Amino acid sequence: MTNEWLSLSDAAKILGVHPSTVRLWSDKGVLPTHKTQGGHRRYKRSELSLWSEASTKSPEIKNEHMLQEVIKKIRMQISEGRLQAEAWYKKLDEDARAQYRLSSHSLFHGLMNYLASNGVVADSEAYAIGYEYASRAHRYSLSYVDAARAFLFFRNTLIESVINVYGNANLPSGQTAEMFHKMHTFTDDILISLLQTYESLENLNH
Repeated sequence: MTNEWLSLSDAAKILGVHPSTVRLWSDKGVLPTHKTQGGHRRYKRSELSLWSEASTKSPEIKNEHMLQEVIKKIRMQISEGRLQAEAWYKKLDEDARAQYRLSSHSLFHGLMNYLASNGVVADSEAYAIGYEYASRAHRYSLSYVDAARAFLFFRNTLIESVINVYGNANLPSGQTAEMFHKMHTFTDDILISLLQTYESLENLNH
């Protein structure tokens, strides 16, 4: 049913992004959206498909095998005990740890969407991911320093995995350098969003 109406969360699942990102895209007019009489956002499946197809895909993003290799390497690095060795991680209970182990997914999908769209959705995606990391850290009583350390752990793990996989693929050096530059630019924006959001949350409590 191509004209099926979807909720915001359903649209986020289809597009592979955080619901906050879909909300921001909608507010900025980037993504076609409709509102019910009650003010709830609704999305047409057919419009989401067209919008997704219209997004420019870079050659390296199209290579599903390479993406799967990146994901496997991320999981391997996390399972090797590197996460358990982090001081901030030791401060968390099991529920909080489980939430953080899922953190790499939103970061990975956000980065892939950013690279695929040639930076068109950079601001909204970076803000949403930064907000997610900050609010989680604040909820579990981590300091802003530990919040930043947690993000940097997953950021560095992701970038190391991408460097390893894409380096072995023998991509042109210019293409690889440009991609790494974009990765650092995007994740730097996430870190700024994280710190700004954490500061705002702290101010609300005073």
